[in-house]
Amino acid sequence: QVQLVESGGGLVQAGGSLRLSCAASGRTFRSYGMGWFRQAPGKEREFVARITWSGYTSSADSVKGRFTISRDNAKNTVYLQMNSLKPEDTAVYYCAAQAGGSGNYDYWGQGTQVTVSS
Repeated sequence: QVQLVESGGGLVQAGGSLRLSCAASGRTFRSYGMGWFRQAPGKEREFVARITWSGYTSSADSVKGRFTISRDNAKNTVYLQMNSLKPEDTAVYYCAAQAGGSGNYDYWGQGTQVTVSS
């Protein structure tokens, strides 16, 4: 069982920055693929960014050049640095882990609210 706990959300003005953290349990964190997703009110959950066990990253077009995903295996933590935030980035942000060997995101955190005011 893998537990994920997000932190770092909050209220920020447009153009500002936030860094989200996701602390994971598990002795084999370094082998997990990790991802960030978000869900805005009335919308479906959408992919934001991912990082593989080897450090390869990819992100959604809507956040390219503004958001950066990274990981610190020594701390069992994945980060999402969010710069140049826009009101449309307002959502609950979730981290997720590919830890079950299927390639699917098997474990999810409880989410952290990010609100960007105009």
